Amino acid sequence: MDATIVSKMQKHYPVLLNEIISIISPQYGGTFIDCTFGQGGYTKKILEFQNTRVIAFDRDIDSKQKADQIKKTFEDRFIFKNIKFSQLNNLKLKKENVKGIIFDLGYSYTQIKDPHKGLSFESSGNLNMRLGLNNYSAEDVINKLNEKELGNIFKFFGEESESKYIARNIIKERIKKKIDTQNLVKIIDKTKRKKNFKVHSATKVFQALRILVNKEISELIYGLIGAAKVLKKDGILAVVTFHSLEDKIVKYFFKSLSEKKSISRYVPITKQSETLFKLIKKKVIVPSSQELKENLSSRSAKLRYVIKKKNFYDFETDILDKFEKLIEIENYGKKL
Repeated sequence: MDATIVSKMQKHYPVLLNEIISIISPQYGGTFIDCTFGQGGYTKKILEFQNTRVIAFDRDIDSKQKADQIKKTFEDRFIFKNIKFSQLNNLKLKKENVKGIIFDLGYSYTQIKDPHKGLSFESSGNLNMRLGLNNYSAEDVINKLNEKELGNIFKFFGEESESKYIARNIIKERIKKKIDTQNLVKIIDKTKRKKNFKVHSATKVFQALRILVNKEISELIYGLIGAAKVLKKDGILAVVTFHSLEDKIVKYFFKSLSEKKSISRYVPITKQSETLFKLIKKKVIVPSSQELKENLSSRSAKLRYVIKKKNFYDFETDILDKFEKLIEIENYGKKL
């Protein structure tokens, strides 16, 4: 993406940066994995500390431009890969001294404002919403899936109370013409009976579409599982979420593996008494009043973290069963 497309007036803020640095303690060195590199805010801060190394991922190829700049300064201590973080476990990282893994599940300002990505209801033209390495777009979803499927996507991924009516009106309108961003916004606005003037009518539907198009449910689940495997003993896994669905998944994963016995196939059954994680804080960490003043978009951010207690890599988790319904809806995309 040409950087001139996006206004340079808006400063990029890595959310909860001070809190994350305090938790992962890069001053003691080690390898850190930044699963959502974006504009490189976390990565740059970690690399300021000597004896650190960062391996960063981002599915958005536009992030490579920023990564290349950081590589010039920290050539021996920084690696960037244009992959989805669900592929974390496919990399050979067991020999790495992985002391911290960070996920920031929000979208950057540059992504939201990029008209080609079409993530926002303020965009004009085609519905897209692909962050990179995708199989289909939001336009495919809106114009090809049936009424029931659309209704479920809006209900479960967007928590949209009027999901059925919106889906029904989309089907009616798309018979006449292919639906683009502005058409969709008009349909939603006309359909919504309960107006919330603090929140745009299209917010929940657009959230739902972004989640589906980027397979954010299974991406997060497999990303968390992969992170838990490659992290070393006493390493930190920290996740920043921005909506209730993400937070619910992270909370369950952390809580269940901190309370239930985490079983390794390679450990005798008599010795399987250890949980995988230590949960330090049950309450989420949220931005300070000072951060909210500087960056209002951080207001919905929630940070959770755990410490890995043992160096074992194969464990059992029921998280896929727990969120089976959401994955089933996400799989509607296989039809496209």
